[in-house]
Amino acid sequence: MSGGSVEVSVVLPSYNEEATIENTVETTLDTLESFLPPNSFEVIVAEDGCDDRTPEIADRMAEQDERVRHFHSDERLGRGGALNRAFESANGETLVYFDTDLATDMRHLEELVESVRSGEYDFATGSRWMPENVADRPAKRDIASRGFNGLTRLFLRSDLRDHQCGFKAFDRTALLDVLADVEDKHWFWDTEVLVRAQRKGYEIKEFSVDWTPKGDTKVDLVRDVFGMGSQIGRCWWEFSVEPRITRSVSMAVGVLLTIIAVVLMGKYLPLGKVLTQMESANLALVGAAAVIYVFSWPLRGARYKDILEELGFTESVGFLTGAIFISQTGNLVFPARLGDGVRAYVMKARRNIPYPSGFASLAVERVFDLLTITVLAGVVLIGLTVTGQAADIVQAVTGAQHAEAARTAVYVAAGVGVAAIAAVGIIVASARSDSNFVRSFVTKISSDSYANHIAGIVERFTGDVQTVASDRTAFARVGASSLAIWSL
Repeated sequence: MSGGSVEVSVVLPSYNEEATIENTVETTLDTLESFLPPNSFEVIVAEDGCDDRTPEIADRMAEQDERVRHFHSDERLGRGGALNRAFESANGETLVYFDTDLATDMRHLEELVESVRSGEYDFATGSRWMPENVADRPAKRDIASRGFNGLTRLFLRSDLRDHQCGFKAFDRTALLDVLADVEDKHWFWDTEVLVRAQRKGYEIKEFSVDWTPKGDTKVDLVRDVFGMGSQIGRCWWEFSVEPRITRSVSMAVGVLLTIIAVVLMGKYLPLGKVLTQMESANLALVGAAAVIYVFSWPLRGARYKDILEELGFTESVGFLTGAIFISQTGNLVFPARLGDGVRAYVMKARRNIPYPSGFASLAVERVFDLLTITVLAGVVLIGLTVTGQAADIVQAVTGAQHAEAARTAVYVAAGVGVAAIAAVGIIVASARSDSNFVRSFVTKISSDSYANHIAGIVERFTGDVQTVASDRTAFARVGASSLAIWSL
């Protein structure tokens, strides 16, 4: 069939559909034939890394009917990835897709196609949440769907009721324009396409459909929480927060954080007593201490540079020192070292370093900090023992005033040291192992394509941490700079 005569291309995203794909294709062809001119449409089976007989069946159908095409992938692309690939190669100017389980009543297909084919709308989507629709959803999926769509409308300012109904049509030019900005390749693809289309001002028709659930109705932790939830957060940040983070705003926030840090410092430290003690202190020693402290910052930047270079990123010491200063200031204000997240954001926004690598570099820093503290504590303990001053520590732990607090402090310090050493041992051992514990764990709790996506992110994080910890030269260099930093 000549591609030039095709007006409508219907894509069927398929993953292990051997039991239903043949009937789905035949039903689709029959329905299209009922309202479209002959040879004006094609059906594309966008097969997404199937491991059953779906590829074989799709190949046979494509050989027997020139209106059917089959796109094969050896690996999982995700639903969005499979659709992107098929739409880019489709011949029609009106692009359509729906779920292969035919959960949406096919009597709605003509309205879906003609809404876009007529030129009246750029996008059309079925909706299970319009007042007049018929949709028999299990309660657990009903709650999850309502929650997801509610969050999408709230945070992404969408006017649509149902973003995830697998029954959509697009004008080719409009869709390809939107896809240039769409990042998700999995289940959030539908939502991101519709939200970005609204932001670009395209006309969208949402109409009620009769829908009967088929197949998987489970709430998937990886897909529904980590996958879909994180994507709402990503888009909200891109649309509502990132445009407001200008250079002037960043400077203002930095000044504000500094002021808050100073105020909080005054709350937890008796400034009057501090100033009184400083008046009686040796100014030369105070000045020397200040100089040494200032010098420690570029040393921290140099250490962070070494860590990032092991991960394949090269940045200047000056920039990295500034990023560390920002995150440390944030840690004075935010609890639980949340300021470190600010540094990961700065590295992503300013230097395009992926979040997994950014957080991995922070994790490496923390591990080396704990190791260094453990080493220094051990050296001090040995020194006290050699000089005969260890009795003071023994007395504090066993029977002196405030003995309970002293014992707790020693136990905590010992626990931190053991944890740091154990962490390094586990990291190095896992780096030398051929077993993929991350992927096996994630795929145990989810069989969805998002599981591979999430596993890939976690694998990158752990792999980056292992890269530094398992390389002897890098370990020695970062360890030496850590000792210098904490000694200062």
